[in-house]
Amino acid sequence: MFNNKPLSLLLITLLYFLWVYFFVGIRPDHFALITIVLASYFIHPFTKKIVTAFFIFIVYWVIYDSMRVFPNYLVNDIHILEPYQFEKSLFGIPFNNNILSPNEYFSATSTTTLDVMSGLFYINWVPIPLLFATYLFFNNKFLLLQFFSAFLVVNLIGFIGYYAFPAAPPWYYAEYGNQVLFNTPGNCAGLANFDAFFNIDLFHSLYEKNANVFAAMPSLHASYPIIVLIYAIKQKIRLGIIIFVVFLAGIWFSAVYSGHHYVIDLLAGGICALMGIFLFDKILLNVPKINNWLLNYSTKI
Repeated sequence: MFNNKPLSLLLITLLYFLWVYFFVGIRPDHFALITIVLASYFIHPFTKKIVTAFFIFIVYWVIYDSMRVFPNYLVNDIHILEPYQFEKSLFGIPFNNNILSPNEYFSATSTTTLDVMSGLFYINWVPIPLLFATYLFFNNKFLLLQFFSAFLVVNLIGFIGYYAFPAAPPWYYAEYGNQVLFNTPGNCAGLANFDAFFNIDLFHSLYEKNANVFAAMPSLHASYPIIVLIYAIKQKIRLGIIIFVVFLAGIWFSAVYSGHHYVIDLLAGGICALMGIFLFDKILLNVPKINNWLLNYSTKI
């Protein structure tokens, strides 16, 4: 996309800066992104290849961040009580003469060991896919572009789900009940126990930046490990497959344990992942122009 086109990159960067300045609301991470992209592109041919290879991931981040401009709750009604009731009807757990949702059960039976374990898994929901992408960068650039492309398609399907069915996470219902409170700040929920154990502000600082808490279904946290696992299978990384199966199980458990997602959110995220990968692998990748473009682009990075 950016190969040998520095002026185009500078123009795109300027347009992006104006977009976030006037519409999204500029933040330090925007300056960080712009600095990293420009420095990587111009500082050395090797870093230029890296930022060129990862541009699809950058596109995903820009789209996700730009959703702040038009929140999903402006499109459809917010669902708070319905997901909770549906969750209990499917996965309710008897406890002390009550039926609890899995989130409520874990909240009542939490342990320090599980607090730490869930935090360690959950903090890696983006780093692990990026580390896997880095591995592909050095070993299979064509598959890397397929991985990023499928990743983008899955996210776009998930974003459509956010707008079609705005849904509150479990921690929201536990804290605010069925009342709709717009502009509710993000909440690290059960992950606060991880911060407290290590006396740090990691998850608090991450979740306070969340601009829209009504985007729990589908869970893209649940989608990402599936994408990584499937492309690790394609690359035939035997040890990696085992690691990524554990990673998938850990992320799914942690999402429910920490109160950030219902099980039904995870299942919806899993469906999104499979739909997106199928759409890309079986349909888009079989379009000659798309396949040839990815193949040619992979030879330039």
